[in-house]
Amino acid sequence: MSETEYLTFSEFLVNAPLYQKAEFSDEVIEYYADGHDENSRFKIRIKMSYFESVDVYCPECGKYSIFGLDYDGEDTSEPGGVYFYTIVYFCSRNSNHFLRFTLLIQEMFIQKIGQFPSLADLNSYDVKKYSKVLEKKYFQEFTKAIGLAAHGVGVGSFVYLRRIFEFLIEEAHQIAKSHLEWSEDLYCNARVNEKIGLLRIELPDFLVENTSMYSILSKGIHELSEQECLAAFPVMKLGIEMILDDKLAKREKEAKQAQATKAIQELHGKHSVKAK
Repeated sequence: MSETEYLTFSEFLVNAPLYQKAEFSDEVIEYYADGHDENSRFKIRIKMSYFESVDVYCPECGKYSIFGLDYDGEDTSEPGGVYFYTIVYFCSRNSNHFLRFTLLIQEMFIQKIGQFPSLADLNSYDVKKYSKVLEKKYFQEFTKAIGLAAHGVGVGSFVYLRRIFEFLIEEAHQIAKSHLEWSEDLYCNARVNEKIGLLRIELPDFLVENTSMYSILSKGIHELSEQECLAAFPVMKLGIEMILDDKLAKREKEAKQAQATKAIQELHGKHSVKAK
C-alpha cells in the first residue's frame, strides 16, 4: 500500500480514517467469475491470507479484545469496475459485538467509506490516560481532533493538534519564566523552533527532538488538502501521544519518588524513636 503506508491490510481497516485511500496490488485482490460461461460476471474478493485477527478496544466490552473475521464479501458492483465490499469482525469476548467496514474498490485503490464503531470510539480508551497531563479543554480538543479525522475532516483535525502543541509549549514557558536566568525578550522575539530550544529543559525530549511537527501542522492548516492532512494525521497524532507519554512518565516518576521519600522518612523516624 502506498498512498498511506500501513504494515498490514488489517491495520488499514482499523487505523485509516474514513475516505482514506490506499493503493493495493494484485496480491491482495483476486477477480473470479460467478459462473462458467462467457456471460459470467466478474466478482472480487480479498484473499484470506490478508485477514488477520485484530487486537483493538471494544466499546461494548469496555476493554481490549481480539476480533476475528466473521464475514467478507462484495455487496454490489457498479459500471466502470467499481466494487463495494463489506468486512465484519466479531469480538472473541462476545460474538454480538462486531466491527464492520465498508470499502470502495476501484482500479488500484481501496477506499474506506464506512465503519462501525467509529474510529473515535475505537481510540477513546487509549487517549483517556492523557487527561492526567492535559487541561480539560485541551483533552477535549484532542478527542475532537480524532473525531474529525474519523469523519474525513483533515484540516480541522490539524487545527486542534496544533493548539495542543502550542499549549504544551506555553505550559513550559510559564515554568521557565520563574528561572533567574530567563530572558523574556529573547523568548518573545524567537521563532517557534527557537522557543522550543530555549525551553528544552522543561519540554519532553520527543518534542525537542521533533520540532518539525509544528511546521507540518501549520502547513497542513494553510496549504495541504483535506486528503493530505488525513493521510498525515496518524503520524501527527502519534507524535502528540509520544510527547504526552513523556509527560505521563515524568509525572509517574515524580509521584513514585514522592511516595518513596515519604515512606523512607516515616521509616527513619520510626527507627530513630526506637533507638532513643
